[in-house]
Order: sequence, then C-alpha cells, then structure tokens
Amino acid sequence: MRPGVVVLIVLSIVFGATFGALNSERIAFDLYFIEFSFPKGAALLAFLLLGWVCGGVLVWLVRVRRLRRELRQCRRQLRDARVELSASSEHPVGRA
Repeated sequence: MRPGVVVLIVLSIVFGATFGALNSERIAFDLYFIEFSFPKGAALLAFLLLGWVCGGVLVWLVRVRRLRRELRQCRRQLRDARVELSASSEHPVGRA
C-alpha cells in the first residue's frame, strides 16, 4: 500500500477510537418490539458508516444504469455501422 493510504487508515482508526472513548455513555434505541442500547460513539460511527454505504450504493446504481444505457446505444450504433459497411462493400460505388 502507499504510505499516504496507510497514514490515512491509521488516523481514521485513532480518530474513531478517540471519538468512541469520549462518547461512552449509552443510548437506547426503542424499535417498539426490541430495544437496543449502544454506546453513543459506536452508534454515531455505525450510522455514519451505514449512511456512507447507502449513499455509495445509490450513486453506483444510478451510474451503472446510465452507463448500461450508453453501452446499449453504442452497441446499436456499432451494429448499424457494420451493416452499412457490409452493404457498401457488396455494392461498390464509383469503382471502374
């Protein structure tokens, strides 16, 4: 790995551990049937990560849909160009 990436990973781990240690009081999540209790720092970091992953998946899905549409269009243009090229090679124009 590149040294910059390693430093960034280590800093992220240190930041997360410090954030979790400074926010150690527990908070309760009541989901009507089930109640969870987590440390505040862990809950905040977990939901931050969840939001980051959901946003990444959403952006990926939108981008993939657009790229697939462009790929279909390019394939259609390539097929039309091949048909036109084969038709013009069968009937040469202007050759003596």
